[in-house]
Amino acid sequence: MGHPHLPTTEAVVVAIHEVAHEFDLEMVVTDDIGADQTSRRVSAGAFTVLDPDGSLPHEAFVELGGLPSVTVQVFPEDDAKITVDQVEFHDVPRDAVPAFLRSVYGGLAHVKGKRFPPGYWLVVPLPGDETYRELVPRIMLSPWLARNVRR
Repeated sequence: MGHPHLPTTEAVVVAIHEVAHEFDLEMVVTDDIGADQTSRRVSAGAFTVLDPDGSLPHEAFVELGGLPSVTVQVFPEDDAKITVDQVEFHDVPRDAVPAFLRSVYGGLAHVKGKRFPPGYWLVVPLPGDETYRELVPRIMLSPWLARNVRR
C-alpha cells in the first residue's frame, strides 16, 4: 500500500502535527535551514546556504510528548530517522513517517523476544506488508518496551 506523497520537509512536519493532534501529544519542532545548518552537509563551506544545485536544504527535528518517547529527524534527502525509546530506525522514507507514528501510538508496534540468539527486536508494522524491525540496543527494556513484549 502506498503512502501519501510528502514532497518537502515542511509537509512531513505538518503530517506529524496531524498525528500529534490525533493522539493528543505535545510536539516541539526545531528547523535547520541552509546547507551550513543541516547535519548531512558538514562539508558545506562557511556561510554557504544553498546546495550546489541552488536548492535550500531544510531539516527538521521533532520531539513528541507522551509514551513512548519518540523523536523524528527529517532530512532533505527524502528520508527520516525515527527514535522510539532509544531504538533508532534509520532511512525511513519520509512518506512512511505518519503511518509509522500511527502504528507506534496506535498500539500496533511491539517487541519480539528471541531465545536464540537472545535479544529483543522492536517491530513496527505499517499498512500493507511493510514492517520495520530494529534490534533493541540493550538488555534492559524501558517500561514501555517491556509492556509491549510478545513471544
